[in-house]
This record gives sequence, structure tokens and C-alpha cells, in this order.
Amino acid sequence: MRRLRTTGVIGIVWLFAVPEAALADSCTAPLPSRGSQFSGVVRYIGDGDSLCVGPAARPNQWIEVRLVDFNAPELHEQGGQAAKQRLRFITLGHRLMCRAGQRSYDRVVAACTLDRRALGDVLRQAGGVEGGR
Repeated sequence: MRRLRTTGVIGIVWLFAVPEAALADSCTAPLPSRGSQFSGVVRYIGDGDSLCVGPAARPNQWIEVRLVDFNAPELHEQGGQAAKQRLRFITLGHRLMCRAGQRSYDRVVAACTLDRRALGDVLRQAGGVEGGR
């Protein structure tokens, strides 16, 4: 019984300490077709070059996007967490306009703009360093 309580407490602490872990696969809207344009407010940041956009605060309407013009370090690599924080600071809550490219796993690779500026350029001008795969 004590082991069960300990496991439950650890799970609850993890859920609140790392809230994004609970949202890891929340971006579940159908992906747009190649060449189509879509837009939405940035609702979730996955890492330094992936995010979710959607018209409402409902994850089933969020499209998962991998930026075509910026390759951030992976989260476990040096600079990965800083890249994620930079993307969050610049984009979270702001509207992006995107053009869909190919699909990559369960997301769409897309060229996105923020205030008519290529998001990759915005990230580089804000000190973003590329180095991901």
C-alpha cells in the first residue's frame, strides 16, 4: 500500500512539475495538405523548432508544426532548452501564418511567419543558434 501511495505522489508531482509532459501529444488536428496555407495562435512549444498552432484553446484543433527554416539543437543537446525558451518567448500566444510542406512523423513541416517575417529569421536575429538534426 505504501508503495502505491509513493508511486501516485511521484506521478502527481511529475505532472505538475513538468506540465508540458502531459501535453506531449496534444496537438491532434488533422494536418493540412502540402502547399496549403493555415494560421493560428501558438498554443504549445515542443522544442526549439516545433510548436502547435490553433484557432482555439482546444488541443484537438491544434496543428503540430516543425519549422522548415530553423534547426534548433535537440532538447538533450547543449542549447536545446534555451532554444525552446526562446521560441516560447517569441511566439507563444502570437498568431503565425504558415504554408504547409511535407509531413514528418505526426507533424507538418511548414514555413511560418510572425508579423510577416520568416520565423527562422526572427529566431536567428534573437540570438538563436542552429545545430539540430
